[in-house]
Amino acid sequence: MVFEKKPVASSSSQNLKSPLPREDTPLIGKGKPLSSKSKTFANVFIAIVGAGVLGLPYAFKRTGWVMGLLMLFSVAGLTTYCMMLLVHTRRKLESFDNGFAKVNSFGDLGFAVCGHFGRFVVDVLIILSQAGFCVGYLIFIGNTLANLFNGEVSMVSGLSLGISGLSAKSWYIWGCFPFQLAVNSIPTLTHLAPLSIFADIVDLGAMGAVFVEDVSLIMKQSNEIIAFGGLSVFFYGIGVAVYAFEGVGMVFPIESEMKESRHFGKILALSMGLISLMYGAFGALGYFAFGPDTKDIITANLGAGWISAMVQLGLCVNLFISFPLMMNPVYEIVERRFGGGRYCLWLRWLLVLIISLVALFVPNFADFLSLIGSSVCCGLGFVLPALFHLLVFKEELGWKGWTVDVGIVTLGLVLGVSGTWSALVEMFSVKV
Repeated sequence: MVFEKKPVASSSSQNLKSPLPREDTPLIGKGKPLSSKSKTFANVFIAIVGAGVLGLPYAFKRTGWVMGLLMLFSVAGLTTYCMMLLVHTRRKLESFDNGFAKVNSFGDLGFAVCGHFGRFVVDVLIILSQAGFCVGYLIFIGNTLANLFNGEVSMVSGLSLGISGLSAKSWYIWGCFPFQLAVNSIPTLTHLAPLSIFADIVDLGAMGAVFVEDVSLIMKQSNEIIAFGGLSVFFYGIGVAVYAFEGVGMVFPIESEMKESRHFGKILALSMGLISLMYGAFGALGYFAFGPDTKDIITANLGAGWISAMVQLGLCVNLFISFPLMMNPVYEIVERRFGGGRYCLWLRWLLVLIISLVALFVPNFADFLSLIGSSVCCGLGFVLPALFHLLVFKEELGWKGWTVDVGIVTLGLVLGVSGTWSALVEMFSVKV
């Protein structure tokens, strides 16, 4: 086991007047005052709830609503447990009286436990997960705008197919490209952080609008629904659920900023419990309302009308703003490894270009959520927390502790491999 004496965000951070944001830099606020229980609850909510919730009704359509609820609650419980494994592991490392610096981020923990290889693995998974989230954002924006303005742009789309082969979705993604280059050129989160509050308000507003629409439709009509979709879609549903609850990278800064950190476990459990109930209601009601016609992005089912249009446009703005916020940990890692820790504009622009190109070739939003949830988030959320905990506490754990940690690592690997295969099959299969 290795301990890092002085973990820093970059090798040149001491030469800068204002250090670049790190992987663990809070998105809202300066992070100096310690948080109360209520603020900690809000921080957990902000870190977890995101665009992944919009794909839950479609996942319930594939898995069946009972099976979907069971998977959702199971993933929520396991994610909460693994987050606390990370917290206990860090506290154990910091309890050693050896003068080493605090473990501030997931990457720091990987270095402390497994050396440079541990940090490398964590960095790669963070890059893939955060970049994957942003690919999902662009898919949502492109598909949503194409759905909203399909009538108005149909002639343009038809012309484009004959000239350049680009679909309406592709035109919208490329339309966002120059503006994303601009906002991703901002070297600090300071100017973007207030907008993250707006993004979360839009998220809640959109969910509220969908809830109201779902209930009104359920009261008017009933649809044919299934309770269990079969084992063939089990891993697909698990991937979507894991994606929806991904936020393990923020557990360290949130716990560190809590005034009474000994109560963090209870607050985390309460937050995750309420979020899982909200997710379950959102997914089930969305499926009940639209049945077999449930689309991969539930807002596409809202139909015509200015309220529906405003909700969908608001979500597009939300995800556009969230893009640079989610990419910040990626920039910190890439600039540390390839730019000497210095701000590097061309690296940022190259990453935005790669993400835009990937988004062009992924047709389905929910299928991509399942892919990222299975291939990357299972590793970050299940495998690494249990593995790090096992390596640090191996001399203290009894056979039950070993069994639990090894079991979670094995489960995470099985879900990751099987879910990735299932998601790839779904992505490249012909949708009837």
